Amino acid sequence: MTLPSKENFSEWYHEVIQNAEIMDVRYPVKGIYVWYPFGFKIRQLVYSKLREIMDREHDEVYFPALIPETELGKEGEHIKGFEDEVYWITHGGLTPLDVKLALRPTSETAMYPMFRLWVRNHTDLPLKVYQIVNTFRYETKHTRPLIRLREITSFKEAHTVHKNFEEAEEHVKKAIGFYKEFYDFLAIPYMVIRRPEWDKFPGAAYTIAFDTVMPDGRTLQIGTVHHLADNFARTFEIKYEAPDGEHYYAHQTCYGISERCIAALISVHGDDRGLVLPFEVAPVQIVVIPILYKGKEEAVMGACKKLVEKLTSFRVVLDDGEERPGAKYYKWELKGVPIRFEIGPRDAEKDVAVASFRDEKKKFEVPIDEISDDLIWKWAEEMRKRLFMSATGRILEKIKFVRSLDELKEWIGKGVAVFHLCKNEECGLSLEEYGGSLLGWFEEVPEWLELDVESECIVCGSKGKVAALAKTY
Repeated sequence: MTLPSKENFSEWYHEVIQNAEIMDVRYPVKGIYVWYPFGFKIRQLVYSKLREIMDREHDEVYFPALIPETELGKEGEHIKGFEDEVYWITHGGLTPLDVKLALRPTSETAMYPMFRLWVRNHTDLPLKVYQIVNTFRYETKHTRPLIRLREITSFKEAHTVHKNFEEAEEHVKKAIGFYKEFYDFLAIPYMVIRRPEWDKFPGAAYTIAFDTVMPDGRTLQIGTVHHLADNFARTFEIKYEAPDGEHYYAHQTCYGISERCIAALISVHGDDRGLVLPFEVAPVQIVVIPILYKGKEEAVMGACKKLVEKLTSFRVVLDDGEERPGAKYYKWELKGVPIRFEIGPRDAEKDVAVASFRDEKKKFEVPIDEISDDLIWKWAEEMRKRLFMSATGRILEKIKFVRSLDELKEWIGKGVAVFHLCKNEECGLSLEEYGGSLLGWFEEVPEWLELDVESECIVCGSKGKVAALAKTY
């Protein structure tokens, strides 16, 4: 079948998710989906990079999915932020439970009673742990695979405990660095934005988010970093004894990435033919396709096998099936295979392969004897750079610097509006009347935006910093 044009993003996205075998959307519970083996392999490869980054400074843990109502309700602002989304377990078999149990919407209230037991002395700090788990939220809006779910199957949440606000703040900066490295690896352009007060994580001192721009101009939040100050420590009595013998409340951070990172990977790089995957996270990195003619099969297959033997360091498929070459091209393009080699009778005679890259339409000959691991990795890195440049170019088409409220009104719905805004809450909230959400203020302005950091507020004319407004997922 032919995919819809990516210009019709919603339809294209659903077709790619199903036909490229990322997720099966036919599970009989709204907002809950099944990973296909191919999609799950992408997940494994992407999250292995996230684990590698986290493992440098964190220990991986696992906390239970069930949280007693007594613990979930302790931090008032936090539970208020999730109360409409919690799934409750009220019975064990046929017996009503004395205390209702929540399926975790996030794990602060599961972890922090234990942190109280783990943190006793200043020598126990800093504590840095993370887990990759499923979380559950009763999502009432329009659900969408990998983007808006009732079961988030791959939630990476890190939690850290520090001596004071300043040390926690230093770690917030580190966490931002971790996420920048992760999304640079995936060649996904992002904006690092400090959320407004009314949109921060419930119970946090402040929230910094990573947003990317989807093909329809809406933004997708693909990561968050929260400075919790001592808000949760006071609720859960997380204290440590300092060298002076005094006891102090700890300060904390938490930061998370969900499978929205896979949604961004699919959406930002994909095209009308299907997935376009960076080399490192492609389940099949290289496909070799023999072009067979009667009487020449042995020579062609011999050349193909010779090439495959040179590529044992990579995830390679020799597609010697019965399908015509065109059908094979379509199949592997849909699945985003980064590098394709074709070998026909004339190529076998010359001992060459015809190479092509998923993100480019050109083909070129390369002697089989010259194909090496170093050459493949060189191509892979060049491809990552091309993917980032292409994605940045497409995203910039969806971002506009607006100089007036009339211009803002005209642009919202088409893409992301960028402007200067003061920190006055009244000014910020007034902009949301135009139909989008105020993402907040840029923590750092990306080089590719090329904007002055400070100028006049678009609403009141006082001093403002670069901010953004957009329709969001």
